[in-house]
Amino acid sequence: MNAPLAEVTIYTDGACQPNPGPGGWAALLLFQGRKKEISGGELESTNNRMELTAAIRALQALTRPCQVALHTDSEYLKRGITEWLPGWQARNWRRKEGKLANADLWQELVEAMRPHQVEWKWVRGHAGHPENERVDLLARQAIPRGRTGNSR
Repeated sequence: MNAPLAEVTIYTDGACQPNPGPGGWAALLLFQGRKKEISGGELESTNNRMELTAAIRALQALTRPCQVALHTDSEYLKRGITEWLPGWQARNWRRKEGKLANADLWQELVEAMRPHQVEWKWVRGHAGHPENERVDLLARQAIPRGRTGNSR
């Protein structure tokens, strides 16, 4: 008999300034009273790509199969993975209207989810939720600055 899966709570966020442009992503992983923050950035991206990257990197950071509650403020990410994915897969990673944006990252996300049991939860962004506010800040801080002519 298999041991029960470890329960992990994850919060993710992505940001671009401007969109498209330099982008950042972040995730907060919570497990048995411990927390781990991860983040990164890209010189050229979109907000949606950063949202996907945050979820992928968070799931990849888990060292064994887990029961995951993954919180995102991205309706694109939540609806994509919970509603639209079966149709995209049936059409060989295409939308009814044609090309699927970010197909590479959607495929990577499916692979990152494979060892885990993931429950997707949507949280309203910028609504005072402490963990969501934290990953929003970390994602914005991870946006590369100064190398693209965009500065703050």
